[in-house]
Amino acid sequence: MISESAINQASPIVYWLPLIALAATILKSPWFKGILGESLVKFFGRLRLPTDVYHRIHNVTLQTPDGTTQIDHIFVSRFGIFVVETKNMRGWIFGGEHQAQWTQRIYKKSFKFQNPLRQNYKHVKALEALLDVPPDTIHSVVVFAGNSTFKTPMPANVTKAGGYIRYIKSFQTPVLTESEVQTVVNRIQSGRLEPTRETHRQHVQQLQARNKSTAERLCPRCGSRLVKRTSKRGANAGKEFWGCSAFPKCKVIQNIV
Repeated sequence: MISESAINQASPIVYWLPLIALAATILKSPWFKGILGESLVKFFGRLRLPTDVYHRIHNVTLQTPDGTTQIDHIFVSRFGIFVVETKNMRGWIFGGEHQAQWTQRIYKKSFKFQNPLRQNYKHVKALEALLDVPPDTIHSVVVFAGNSTFKTPMPANVTKAGGYIRYIKSFQTPVLTESEVQTVVNRIQSGRLEPTRETHRQHVQQLQARNKSTAERLCPRCGSRLVKRTSKRGANAGKEFWGCSAFPKCKVIQNIV
């Protein structure tokens, strides 16, 4: 028979098992990985980008014609405005600047995900609409914060870990005055939605609604309806794509994935 002392010793272990399982589930969740990745970017930014030169703004949600868009990090300086998209991923990463989807490979399993440069393009355009600055002062930056390896050549603005710091610091020519920098920071702070849990919840709901196959797609630039069109010439002849119904006034196009 099992002694009473053995049962008493096992009881605490049994009690903690559900909590351990819950913790393991949370640690593996995309939500936690996203939080961890963003925290690492914040840490490196605070450590290596001087606060008297680079103004840091995190978790910025902006209104767009088709809902909202959420920017992980913005660094504002005299040398430009840097819009940073964070990806906390591991394994091998395959992708190209003009590909609609990239691939993550972990051992023999492959997973598709949206080209983060295209994802960040919408963030950049939302910021352009908010700020009265030349478009070439805003720069898109993607940083992979996890234990990943690029298996295809990547553009200079797609970086790993603290590599995004080197990319940002490579811009040494002032394009904004100190007064303009402060104006940009103020406009972002006043134009963003309140960074609350409710704001995030509504943003996620809008994303889910937009991703439904039956949902009406709206142009992220002007708010007009997107319609399916077919390329008639070039390398993509015969392929369908989403085009803005306000063409030629608005020339936004999106790949069908």
